[in-house]
Amino acid sequence: MKTSIDLHQLLDCIGDAVIVSDANEKIVLWNAAATRIFGYTEAEALGNTLDLIVPERQRQRHNEGYSKSMATGTTRYGTSLLKVPAKHKDGRALSIAFTVGMLFDENHKATGVAAVIRDETERFAEERALKKRLSDLEHPPS
Repeated sequence: MKTSIDLHQLLDCIGDAVIVSDANEKIVLWNAAATRIFGYTEAEALGNTLDLIVPERQRQRHNEGYSKSMATGTTRYGTSLLKVPAKHKDGRALSIAFTVGMLFDENHKATGVAAVIRDETERFAEERALKKRLSDLEHPPS
């Protein structure tokens, strides 16, 4: 039995952001979870670069890595879960965890990147607070 799946419906019903950008880092796919996490509507995001969500201090390194991945067709991250800062439309800092995958044309030339992103801001804050509490218990003030 073959099942037909509406990919747009699938992308919009999952809880993680799915963002696809082309070889020039322009956003070409932005799902509903991306809007919920980052605050930009699909219309605001499409056609813009990932600078929308990459904090200023990380942009140069991000852009260099992205360009290198497009030129070589490889990413050093593969299926690794990356944990990095990001930014919301309203300017607040986010902590995100994501995986990336390279996209290719029929000649195996890199055409873009797909990322699946989860907002870990609350969990990271809780983890930091627990680590601080543990440190305070292990090293009480004299």
